[in-house]
Amino acid sequence: MKKSEIQIFLAHASEDKPAVLALYDRLKQAGYKPWLDKKDLIPGQIWRDEIPKAIKASQIFLACLSAKSANKQGYIQRELRIALDTLGEMLPGTIFFIPMRLEECEIPDLRLAEVSLNLRDIHRLDYWEEDGFEQLERAIGYQFKLEPEEPKQLLSVFNFEVVGVNAKGEQIRKESKQSQYFREDLGNGITLEMVAIPEGTFTMGTEDEEIERLVKKLRWEGFRRERPQHEVTIKPFDLGKYPITQAQWKAIADRQDLKVEKDLNHNPASSKDRSDSDRRPVEKVNWYDAVEFCARLSKLTGGEYRLPSEAEWEYACRAGTTTPFYFGETITGELANYCASNTYAEQAKGEYRPDTTPVGQFPPNAFGLYDMHGNVWEGCADTWHDNYKDAPTDGSVWIKNGDDNRSPLRGGSWLNNPNFCGSAYRVNYDWHFLFNNGFRVVCGAGRTL
Repeated sequence: MKKSEIQIFLAHASEDKPAVLALYDRLKQAGYKPWLDKKDLIPGQIWRDEIPKAIKASQIFLACLSAKSANKQGYIQRELRIALDTLGEMLPGTIFFIPMRLEECEIPDLRLAEVSLNLRDIHRLDYWEEDGFEQLERAIGYQFKLEPEEPKQLLSVFNFEVVGVNAKGEQIRKESKQSQYFREDLGNGITLEMVAIPEGTFTMGTEDEEIERLVKKLRWEGFRRERPQHEVTIKPFDLGKYPITQAQWKAIADRQDLKVEKDLNHNPASSKDRSDSDRRPVEKVNWYDAVEFCARLSKLTGGEYRLPSEAEWEYACRAGTTTPFYFGETITGELANYCASNTYAEQAKGEYRPDTTPVGQFPPNAFGLYDMHGNVWEGCADTWHDNYKDAPTDGSVWIKNGDDNRSPLRGGSWLNNPNFCGSAYRVNYDWHFLFNNGFRVVCGAGRTL
């Protein structure tokens, strides 16, 4: 059995939640699959039903005890009472039971008649001691014959600065940030940088008031595609730091030994003859080309690469912001490559650049992602839906009941007005069509609905 296959149920009292949350994160980082109500119960679920299911699906039951909780009236209530009742109904040996002290305390004199078990009969684990986590791993290793895990990409750290502006485009904030990433070697000195995107929940779409303002100002009904707003919970994944560049494209497209379904154009870009073209994104890529690129990249690296879902793209673009752009209330020509001679809010008009620009030239967002606004449109894996009615809330690629020949594009391009470049803005395109299209790739979590 692999670490990633071992589910560990963390039974605890509410008083110990902070310590147990820290333990949950440490177990996850070590490669295990911890289960904790705070993290794994979905809003709307009935915990009395879900907790027994989680216990029965676990290989280890970790009873977390402390002086605050072990002797408190009502300690064996709610989750712990249900947990221990469920444990008593299970066959002996089907789950590894470990009483674990978070701090020095008395083990409760609690007997489970169904299995003739008393907590005091089982040798405890003292997690509060210096080698507590190592002892926990030793206990797991004793019970299970662990198989070696496949080697994972080693993450490095990079530093960057993010800026924020007001409606006039004036800088009002500048912060230093740090993110993790890894590099894929594409050969001949070409690499692909993948940024670790943390899990989280965000509100997808645009609020009705902003939509009505834009429709009135710009007389464009397309903004209504961005509603209804809905909350989406995203699992961790890795996303390209930049849209795919011409150098990265050529490194994969020229490898016929990696071909999966179709041939790829050597360099689908109009700026291919420029001195810095290798750092500029490809922008004449249709949906089938992008899917073939991802399939070849997966074949080369052994990872699972694909296009992002719309929800993943917007979550990554926003990077925790709720404003129209990750810079703030507006966008300027100093912050992104778009048709800056047109304005979004109260900022002054800026320079219009008649072409793509090298990636990474403008400030990133708080996740360390560059060029999410402007430069090139970025394709998503979903089929097109006219609005978000019945959209998934878990970040899945949304296929069901969509237009099988069209997909969303996000982010805008160097040719577009600023409103097309917003975090929530979406437009549809035919899968065969070349429309200033680029893309960036995802590796990690995700499924299809």
